Amino acid sequence: MSERLVITGAGGLVGRRLSAEARRRGYDVLALTSAECDVTDPAAPERHFASGDVVINCAAYTRVDDAEADEGGARAVNAAGAENVAHACARAGTELIHVSTDYVFSGDFEGGQPRPYEIDDVPNPTSVYGRTKLEGEFEVLSAMPSAHIVRTAWIFSGGTPDGAGSDFVATMRRLAAGDGFVDVVADQLGSPTYVGDLVGALLQVAGGSIEETVLHAANQGVTSRFEQARAVFDLVGADPERVRPVATDHHPRPAPRPPYSALASQRSEEAGLTPLRPWRDALAAAMFPDSSARPLPSTP
Repeated sequence: MSERLVITGAGGLVGRRLSAEARRRGYDVLALTSAECDVTDPAAPERHFASGDVVINCAAYTRVDDAEADEGGARAVNAAGAENVAHACARAGTELIHVSTDYVFSGDFEGGQPRPYEIDDVPNPTSVYGRTKLEGEFEVLSAMPSAHIVRTAWIFSGGTPDGAGSDFVATMRRLAAGDGFVDVVADQLGSPTYVGDLVGALLQVAGGSIEETVLHAANQGVTSRFEQARAVFDLVGADPERVRPVATDHHPRPAPRPPYSALASQRSEEAGLTPLRPWRDALAAAMFPDSSARPLPSTP
């Protein structure tokens, strides 16, 4: 275990859960929110890092649609901010783990059969968010070739019965408690990932036993937003038939989404990363962490 774990972007969903879990496991944790460490300021990160630290950079501009009209803001955090953290780590003598995204891929297989993306597939992002996150990957590895890039996808919490949370699962859980139909896109496929399982993967990488530079950490399986929403409804006892499938163009958004961005983990497993469980099992555990809720059966 490192002397200290430093988390930038500690105010977000991943950063908050990572800070709590790391402390539970006995780490000395320095959790820095964006207000406490503005990664867009080149001088800010280095003020907090010390030799022997492991830094996990969770700081990100994640408002995918807003980024289309605020490319400068997105790039300042996702690319320049990542570069600032990496340079600070290199100067201070720390390790670095940088969190990235499935949106670095386009989902366009040029007429071929879609398949989960592996770590050595060529990225080709279609949105400002995806492009700036890919730029961040390049900047990190240019400044610090020994850093780790951990890509993940469709991060969710379990939400709460009282409707707290703003991620996809939390939103669907809140809608399930109401009435009427809910239209959800059925032509976007990916790898839903429970934030608790992602945090476990990040802490394993922080342990220092994995040498591979780029890793994929996502729950196993490929599904659509529509099927994911139906699974949420089913778990809380709501009628899944209330969830209706629609095409992406039914809900036009400023930022294009990859029609397929599932992540494969075989190469990451070969590098030593423990595989994350199937997404349906993770969903049940996320939504009912203190019960013996029976996971939904896996589907092809």
